[in-house]
Amino acid sequence: MPLHPEIQAILDAMNALPGPPAHEVPVAEARAGHIAEAEQLSGEGEPVAEVRDVMVPSAGGEVPVRLLVPEDAQGVVAYIHGGGWMMGSIDTFDAPLRRLANASGATVAAIEYRLSPEHAFPAALDDCLAAIGWLAAQGGPLAIAGDSAGGNLAAVCARRLRGEVDLRLQALIYPVTDAGLNRPSFREFGNGYGLSAAQVRRIWGYYLDGADGGVPDASPLRADDLTGVAPAFVITAEADVLRDEGEAYVDALREAGVAVEHVRWPGTARAATSRRSAHGDCVARSTCGCRR
Repeated sequence: MPLHPEIQAILDAMNALPGPPAHEVPVAEARAGHIAEAEQLSGEGEPVAEVRDVMVPSAGGEVPVRLLVPEDAQGVVAYIHGGGWMMGSIDTFDAPLRRLANASGATVAAIEYRLSPEHAFPAALDDCLAAIGWLAAQGGPLAIAGDSAGGNLAAVCARRLRGEVDLRLQALIYPVTDAGLNRPSFREFGNGYGLSAAQVRRIWGYYLDGADGGVPDASPLRADDLTGVAPAFVITAEADVLRDEGEAYVDALREAGVAVEHVRWPGTARAATSRRSAHGDCVARSTCGCRR
């Protein structure tokens, strides 16, 4: 299926930009570009009934968590942002998560985990596990969600916390699931579709910093046993370098007897407006929450 005209226009403009490819942009510059992109793409955030910032203790120090509370909130969605484990924050994701809170009717708890390359695997995972454990201790229905690298962390947390935390749902938006980087979509969409194969290799290199990428805590697709994890809602994008590994994870969940709803968004790719970002944002939108 051809790309949606708006997506194609974004990709054409991005691919025509001068300058180095995204995987060669220094980390600090990529982060600055990501902030600018977030402001441009997300716009001004919607009002919510309450915004509260808390600090959650963890083994690596305190983890910032922002609670976005809509009117008559029911349940909590713990949200783990994307950005290749090296970019993003509760500030850059504030506007879309306000919309998610209002649309779902649930409090959205945005987790600001430590980023690579300054903090390599498993620092981000440890922060997310600590934050979700704290949220679970507050009581009430709890779901977990994340996009891209955040989808990776959400999937790992859902497996790690089964039997300990009553997660009602895991919502994974084009998740990173395997460090193998060898599936057909990785080759088919490795250049010219927003997120490149070279960028994916770079972010994995920073995140792992020499650690074994084959362990399930890094590559959730390689887990031996997924039985009993939370029901899943998974979105993949048709022209995405990571599409096939995300869909392989859907298959693995189903084989383990997990209830899964999967949507492949047709005619879409991860599209960024600037090469200065080291990742792209899929235009596919989703809402998830405890009312689902």
